[in-house]
Amino acid sequence: MKRAMFLSFAVMAASQAYAATDHYLRRDGGHVQHLKITTIGDEINAAMDVDFEPTPDEAARGVKPCSVDVEGEARKIGDKTILLKKQIPGEAHYCSIEITLDADAARTKQSDECRYFLANFCKFDSEGKSLLKIK
Repeated sequence: MKRAMFLSFAVMAASQAYAATDHYLRRDGGHVQHLKITTIGDEINAAMDVDFEPTPDEAARGVKPCSVDVEGEARKIGDKTILLKKQIPGEAHYCSIEITLDADAARTKQSDECRYFLANFCKFDSEGKSLLKIK
């Protein structure tokens, strides 16, 4: 009987946990940036992927396409700001992406160390522009 009561309380408590996933997208020329933020209770996970396809003129000058992603646990560092920090494989450097959230948009700012993670023209930084929330 005690076991059944404990299980019913555990199920009720688990159902009370807040869970949400938000997607943000930005297109700027050949760049496409996608940000996904998943919140389960107090745990925040973030994933960002960037794709770059050069224009024919850029390709003729030797600019290469690239595709990069980073994901991991993020932590809240402000009222509307979270930080995704990921160690670069095989390096002592960490790529940090500061994500500022608004009601329907997000802005990202990458650390200098992210250049070790990124190739060519790919960037996690939104350069002050907004990634719009997908509804």
